Amino acid sequence: MIWETLVEPFAAYGFMRRALVGCIAVSLGATPIGVFLLLRRMSLTGDAMAHAILPGAAVGYLIAGLSLTAMTVGGLIAGMAVALFSGFVSRVTPLREDASLAAFYLISLAAGVLIVSIRGSNVDLMHVLFGTVLALDDAALILLCVVASITVIAVALLFRPLVLECADPQFLRTVSGLSAVTHFTFLALAVLNLVGGFHAFGTLMIVGIMILPAAAARFWSVSVGGMIVVAAHIAVSASVAGLLFSYHHSLPSGPAIILAAGVAYALSLVIGPVGGLARQIPSRPRTQL
Repeated sequence: MIWETLVEPFAAYGFMRRALVGCIAVSLGATPIGVFLLLRRMSLTGDAMAHAILPGAAVGYLIAGLSLTAMTVGGLIAGMAVALFSGFVSRVTPLREDASLAAFYLISLAAGVLIVSIRGSNVDLMHVLFGTVLALDDAALILLCVVASITVIAVALLFRPLVLECADPQFLRTVSGLSAVTHFTFLALAVLNLVGGFHAFGTLMIVGIMILPAAAARFWSVSVGGMIVVAAHIAVSASVAGLLFSYHHSLPSGPAIILAAGVAYALSLVIGPVGGLARQIPSRPRTQL
């Protein structure tokens, strides 16, 4: 029974093994970025940037169809352009960065849907918006693994500046020349993970595997390194649970994985040892006889 439920789907079917490898790669690459987005109070910024890659991916689709290279390059260009333009607008106008990001995000989402609809069908639109984690090929897996490797190496090299920028960015600008490098490298890593991950989860779902495990990890660790480790474990566990649930019940895999991550967040919110709701309920004093 245990073998048939937990192991046989991955042992018997290659597409399940590919999906699992892709999800693990996305989990290892995206969760550190999600932790730092959470610490920077930029969680919704990640969501906006995820939608911002849609028109670039849609243009790539319009030119070359469901081409991994074309959609990836288009998404990278669109994501970086929106990140840079929103920062520029917030610096030269009274509009705050979150408001400019929201404006670009809405424009990008509408433009991307229209572009895909010009040539493609509703199936193609669903592919771009929600991904096809069960249809990952060798090229997509290589891309996801390369993105995860680059992210892990970059975060390891810039770990201290990244942490310091979260705590006191002004101090980092004062004592180190790495402030600008750290900031733009982080933005580039965020866009890179969103673009790579959207092939598996789509532009609407990829931010879920980035933010939900990070938010859950906040209730289990007080250190940044500990949060990254816990978030990665939660993301991988949610991937396995979501894939198995979708397999046994014939449900979409991407939403099932994100829902599993949401369940982990809800449990962490209640029973997490660091600020969980259960820890905040005062214990009843014992009556002395």
